[in-house]
Amino acid sequence: MLQSLRFPLALGFTLTLAACASDPSGKLGNMPDTHNANLDKTLLAASKKTGHQATALYLSAADLAKQQGDSLKARSLLESLNLDDAPPAQQLFAATLAAELAVDRKQPDMALQSLQHPVFSRLSEFPLDQQIRSQDVKARALQASGQSLAAVRERIFMAGLLSGARALDNQEQIWTLVKQLPENTSGQGHEPELSGWLQLAGLTLGNSALPRKQQDIRHWLESNAQHPAAILPPSEVSHLLAMQARSPQRIALLLPSQDRNQNVVNAIRNGFLARYYQSKEAGHDVPELRFFDSSQISSLGELYQNLQHEQIDLLIGPWEKDLVRQLSTQNSLPIATLALNYADTNQTTGNLYQFGLSADDEARMAADRAWADGLRNAVVLVQAGEWGNRVQAAFTARWQSLGGQVVDSIALGQPAELTRQLGNLMRLGDSEARSKQLADTLQTRVHSQPGRRRDIDFVFLAAPSQVARQVRPALIFQYAGDLPVYATSAINPGVQDPGMLHDLDGINFSEVPWLLGTTDPIKNDILTRWPDAAGLMGRFYAMGADAYQLAMQLQMLEALPSSSTLGLSGQMQLTPQLKVQRTSSWARFNDGKLERLP
Repeated sequence: MLQSLRFPLALGFTLTLAACASDPSGKLGNMPDTHNANLDKTLLAASKKTGHQATALYLSAADLAKQQGDSLKARSLLESLNLDDAPPAQQLFAATLAAELAVDRKQPDMALQSLQHPVFSRLSEFPLDQQIRSQDVKARALQASGQSLAAVRERIFMAGLLSGARALDNQEQIWTLVKQLPENTSGQGHEPELSGWLQLAGLTLGNSALPRKQQDIRHWLESNAQHPAAILPPSEVSHLLAMQARSPQRIALLLPSQDRNQNVVNAIRNGFLARYYQSKEAGHDVPELRFFDSSQISSLGELYQNLQHEQIDLLIGPWEKDLVRQLSTQNSLPIATLALNYADTNQTTGNLYQFGLSADDEARMAADRAWADGLRNAVVLVQAGEWGNRVQAAFTARWQSLGGQVVDSIALGQPAELTRQLGNLMRLGDSEARSKQLADTLQTRVHSQPGRRRDIDFVFLAAPSQVARQVRPALIFQYAGDLPVYATSAINPGVQDPGMLHDLDGINFSEVPWLLGTTDPIKNDILTRWPDAAGLMGRFYAMGADAYQLAMQLQMLEALPSSSTLGLSGQMQLTPQLKVQRTSSWARFNDGKLERLP
């Protein structure tokens, strides 16, 4: 089967192998030995040699040090070598090793810089194992730097070089990357293999119920029998096809009729029903619906008794946080329940799934995005209060797990205090004091400009738009306008007046696909019936539509931990605690206008 994967490129690889099997002219030189087992002996041997022979042994020692987990030693050895006049083989080996070390210490941009060495234009002339090694680190660096599409292309290109376990691993890596690509990604006309991967991912991540999803995937596999993903389907696809689908036959929707945020509740309900009836009109099997009013609940135990009496397979709701918290205190629930809020606890309750528009998810997304952009030292600005504390905790936990450092934080007060708070944070006074001290020492006037502290790479901001609009101008005033700012969607006021949005220019923030031009046809249907969905209320219509989508796919998401589904509120995945975790898109205000970021 793996031979079939390699067949289309067999002739090209035969020629490549013939070219690199020997180097009669000696122009490339020999690759350093990667089979040495004793670091001290290798270093000793290197010390007794000169010229290119010594360089080759030192490169072998650096590679061995990396294999043994001593990255600092490997890097030190590598940086001590002058490779300007080294043979191409040694230059390629060194640049590849430097890139691997950079990826290991989470510096993908530096890795990609190493891989720009001119010697890589001759990569196909080198031994096959070295070609694979160089391309693999390039794919990993591209992935770590957020360039998922480029990483996919690199892995597709190198797939034909691989066999056995390495081919299987590369296949799974391609699948993982393809699922992360935006929904509007498309391959070029000369990239049929990439287009096939994208089609399969679209079917797997789509919003159809499991039986329909299995049917569509099987049809794709039959129609694309020569595609690598059809010859050897990713393990997730194989497991999905092997599942015995159990679609809910009766669903109950539990929402309040009397709530201080009734407009939000109504939007969730209408989004849910819009997706339900869209599926029904498309000919999909849909469950029977029952409606319950959580405003009238006196006992959750009695509610579940009624649900069991009516043979309900799945309860969607409640929305009220207090009720979700009550459910989370149980060991298990008698009926599977998809709550439309979070209980703010890590306790797992059997049969209780939790879904909502959580700012905690957005905080984690901000950490991932800033890290992928190569930033390492954060300062955190959050709205004072319980909400800000929770979002800060979510950001800090993810940021530190990546290896980042939070160098300072502020709970933002009233707008009148904000400039003073940021001034203290940026330590402009220290700069002014140094200038004054220098002037006193020299007994002359010193012309200087105040400067901010230099141990900060970026700002994470979690605050409502009226507060966020004060932050960017205040940073500029405090000589910190060059700092990138990453924020949650709370900064988005939803208005279309550019004059009100200029103060938010340049701030990167996560936002649901609904507000960033999703191509899902259900959006137009909802906007026609409920015009308020065009503004920020659209988030809750999207959440309602996604609640129905999740109801149809809970079995898959729970059985396949690596699986996810793409909805109107983002890409959704189930955590081990049965909480739905979202990954949204990214946007920025530019000249007062909202634009989607790559």
